[in-house]
Amino acid sequence: MIYINPDSFLGQPRIWSPERSKAAWEQCYLQLSAAVTEKAIERLYVVFGLQGAGKTHWIRTSSKTIIREPAAVFDAALPAARHRARAIEVAGSGNVPVFAIWVDTPLNVALARNASRPEDERVPREAIESVADLLEAPTFQEGFSEIYRIDPRGDRLSYARDART
Repeated sequence: MIYINPDSFLGQPRIWSPERSKAAWEQCYLQLSAAVTEKAIERLYVVFGLQGAGKTHWIRTSSKTIIREPAAVFDAALPAARHRARAIEVAGSGNVPVFAIWVDTPLNVALARNASRPEDERVPREAIESVADLLEAPTFQEGFSEIYRIDPRGDRLSYARDART
């Protein structure tokens, strides 16, 4: 599995700035583009939700229930369709189907989890609240082949498949 996360490109300890963030996102799209061009993947999973939602934890512990390899997993907040569009476009350039995995965690739970992170991994509260305000449920119109909604409080899963495929 190819794991793509902008945080991976911020260094250790993570050092965030607008310039470093922009460069990290570009590295993500270059990594995805290379995987598509080299035909290293047959599917892309876009795992998104609030910072502190449990996306990375879910990928590490439960993703085998859904993710089929060879695949790339894009792990980032990506709250709205416009934020997910570029990854979907890159995958589409190589006819790679894209699957949405929405880790749907309440804001108060995400904030509490974020507060318990190591200091260099904490996201400012205002940033999480901003993402919460922007959050849109995924749709098939965006280009997803399948949509999964995960409620990490009870590890409940809902699933939908595009009837057009």
